[in-house]
Amino acid sequence: MPAMIQIINLRKVYRVGKEKVVALSNINLAIEQGDVCCVLGTSGSGKSTLLNMLAGLEKPTHGQVLIGGVDITKLNERRMTKFRQRYIGFVFQSYNLMNDISSLDNVAMPLTYRGVSKHKRNKMARSMLRQVGLGDRVKHRPNQMSGGQQQRVGIARAFVSQPKIIFADEPTGNLDTKTTDTVMRMMVRMAKAIGQTLIIVTHDREISEYCNRVITIVDGDIVDDRINERPKGAELESGDEEKTAAVAGA
Repeated sequence: MPAMIQIINLRKVYRVGKEKVVALSNINLAIEQGDVCCVLGTSGSGKSTLLNMLAGLEKPTHGQVLIGGVDITKLNERRMTKFRQRYIGFVFQSYNLMNDISSLDNVAMPLTYRGVSKHKRNKMARSMLRQVGLGDRVKHRPNQMSGGQQQRVGIARAFVSQPKIIFADEPTGNLDTKTTDTVMRMMVRMAKAIGQTLIIVTHDREISEYCNRVITIVDGDIVDDRINERPKGAELESGDEEKTAAVAGA
């Protein structure tokens, strides 16, 4: 069976004035379904460009990105948007929540784009908010919540429609150490429970300790790709599989 994500001879070059800046040199990579993978690199390393390529937010200069066998580099914007809505979830450093609506409505939003009825999407969103420990915050707006609570709403939103892939872009950059540990363990457990592929992009080496695979990128090239035999947070808590799977049928 082919890998969930296949990257073939991927190259991205930007023009800055009369100069060319190589953001990605010639990336070849395969990421399997169910991997919890960290793309590690400093600012300017190319990690964010790689994330944008994988999410179909930018087109490469050369090469292919296949997700589930579909070459997303060949999709137009309309088809790419539909593909993201169906297969991809995002967790952002800055949360990217809508402050004028409740946490429930924020979490339910991806289900709206899928045509899920209001009754069912609210039921699924409530279930997901309970899973992230915010069952008593369904009516709260983001600006009434702490940073850690807002990020948990963001996680619930990313996972609620059970996409095959979750991209997390510096998901703990605005959080303290204790909240970072809580958030990372939560994401890993939820992804593992139903076999989702979780890709975390970060500059923080400590975050890589939660992942079973760590890919290091420097100046647009992959310089290291290793397996982490004992990642933090990999063990599922009792009943997590049932709780997470129940969301789909809620």
